[in-house]
Amino acid sequence: PEEVEDASEPTKRDRSHLENTLKLNEDKPADDFSGVLQRLRKIYHSSIKPLEHSYRYNELRQHEITDGEITSKPMVLFLGPWSVGKSSMINYLLGLDDTPYQLYTGAEPTTSEFTVIMHGPKLKTIEGIVMAADSARSFSPLEKFGQNFLEKLIGIEVPHKLLERVTFVDTPGIIENRKQQERGYPFNDVCQWFIDRADLIFVVFDPTKLDVGLELEMLFRQLKGRESQIRIILNKADSLATQELMRVYGALFWSLAPLINVTEPPRVYVSSFWPQEYHPDTHKDLFLKEEISLLEDLNQVIENRMENKIAFIRQHAIRVRIHALLVDRYLQTYKDKMTFFSDGELVFRDIVEDPDKFFIFKSILAKTNVSKFDLPNREAYKDFFGINPITSFKLLSQQCSYMGGCFLEKIEKAITRELPDLLGSIGLGKKPNVLSCDITGCGETPKNRYKKP
Repeated sequence: PEEVEDASEPTKRDRSHLENTLKLNEDKPADDFSGVLQRLRKIYHSSIKPLEHSYRYNELRQHEITDGEITSKPMVLFLGPWSVGKSSMINYLLGLDDTPYQLYTGAEPTTSEFTVIMHGPKLKTIEGIVMAADSARSFSPLEKFGQNFLEKLIGIEVPHKLLERVTFVDTPGIIENRKQQERGYPFNDVCQWFIDRADLIFVVFDPTKLDVGLELEMLFRQLKGRESQIRIILNKADSLATQELMRVYGALFWSLAPLINVTEPPRVYVSSFWPQEYHPDTHKDLFLKEEISLLEDLNQVIENRMENKIAFIRQHAIRVRIHALLVDRYLQTYKDKMTFFSDGELVFRDIVEDPDKFFIFKSILAKTNVSKFDLPNREAYKDFFGINPITSFKLLSQQCSYMGGCFLEKIEKAITRELPDLLGSIGLGKKPNVLSCDITGCGETPKNRYKKP
């Protein structure tokens, strides 16, 4: 829709850098990754899912990968305290201000829903219940959080070029003095679900409200292991004088340092992400450069979506493998300790209460390529075996068939060979759906690049 300039309205800033950096005006055909996606689905269903099911992995991590998730677009998640400008930022990136599509914004906490902004032929709002019921979308697993949550989930389809390549998720702001029970659904678990699936996570702050309280600490605990996806945004930066902005920047780092313990801190972007012109006498050039850097970051995620998807499935496979090795080890220990006169329940309770006495986790670390950082929490297994009796599982050595091979061998082959080969086939810039050993070398002998064909 045409924007009608009103004399009393603040001037809008030029959007050409947005269009150029995000390549919104280019009519280049989307890369055809259908062949790669088919292979990825095949590897997942044949090599990873059998072990996942056999050892009920989804009850531990609550993470089952659906076909919708394998084929979904990259997801950008917006997190942060209330009223820091998350919804305004989405409106700005998509140019939705003063259109019927714009997300509601304001000074008080306005977003109480998880809002998924995706591409569609025309403007349409989709109820959470409908989104969860549609298995073709990647949101069907959200049903497990209950009806109260689904009422707080909303989808908006917008005909926008950027949304053809990426999906945005706006989240309710963190309110420090509110308990998550008051929300009526497991807020932290829902956040974790989105964090686990996000390709890029924008944690947005307002320089005038930098209180780091318990809910924010909890959020950063949930972001552990996802540091490479996190970008911190100091929004509304033009509302402060330079010296004050420097102080706030330092204070932000100071309060976040204990929450993010990585050697390389996440990238912080300092700018004002909304359509109004920057305040006069502020560092406009700096803010514009920061904004372009952030857009380039977003573009990178879109460009690398296939690589990220394969890496995500591989990471998932590694976790499933570790879980299977652990359950196998618990079961083996249980079988070793059982005698004709033992009470099975007491024997197993002893093992679950103190797995270290039986070297359960240590013995897994002794296996090759398991990192101690990938080991799940011991407490999680108390809950896991509370629901799943140990006797309902089979040993890994018994999970083999004459035709299908062994579950463990198949998942190891997927982790060490099949998924890296698939990744290699994309990086070669050849037609991605022609996957043969000529292209990938199939991970066996390296080709001599200097020999004439």
